[in-house]
Amino acid sequence: MLYRCEGSIPELEGERVILRRLSARDAQAMYECWADPEVRRYADLPDMPNAEAAAEMIGLLNRLSLTDDGLRWGIHASDGGLIGSCGLNWWQLEGAYRGEIGCELASAYWGRGYMREAVGLLIDYAFGEMGLNRLEALADPRNERAGRLFHALGFTLEGRLRQYRHTDQGFVDADMHALLRPDWRFHSEILRIRS
Repeated sequence: MLYRCEGSIPELEGERVILRRLSARDAQAMYECWADPEVRRYADLPDMPNAEAAAEMIGLLNRLSLTDDGLRWGIHASDGGLIGSCGLNWWQLEGAYRGEIGCELASAYWGRGYMREAVGLLIDYAFGEMGLNRLEALADPRNERAGRLFHALGFTLEGRLRQYRHTDQGFVDADMHALLRPDWRFHSEILRIRS
C-alpha cells in the first residue's frame, strides 16, 4: 500500500531534537531563521521581510502536506526552542520511490549536531514509513557544511548539476547527494555497532 500523508505530520523524537508540525505560533522563530543572511547564503529561500511572511510560508508548507506534495517539520531543541526546519520538498512513490530533502538551521545552532540528528530522523521516516528507495539532497557546492552533513549521514556525492538553480546571485550549480535504502541500512548498522 502506498504511503499517503494527507496532512498528517507525525511528531518524531530523537535524543536532542523533536520534529513536529510547524504552526502559526512558530512564525517569529522561523522568520529569524529564514531571514538570517548566513542561512540564506546558499539556500533557495523566498524573500522573508517579516514574521507575517514566515507565517504565510508555514501555511503553504502545511498545505503541501494535504496534497502529498511536501512534508515539513519544525526542529525543536530539547530545551523546547524552535531552531529550524527540515522535510521532503517533494516525493514520488510510483515508478521512482524517491524524495528530495530540504533543511535549514538557525546559524546560532550550527556545528552542534542538531541538523544531523534531525535529518537522521527524517531519513528513518522516509525509508521506514514512507517506503522510499532513494533520497536526494541538492546543495550549493560552496556550502561545505551541507556537503559534510550529507556525507556523515551516508549520502554519496553523485555529481554536479551545472547552473541548476536561478537565485538572486544568478545561476548557481548544485551538488547532487543521494542515499539509497540499502546504503541506509548498512550505514545504520555501522552506527549501531559503533555506539
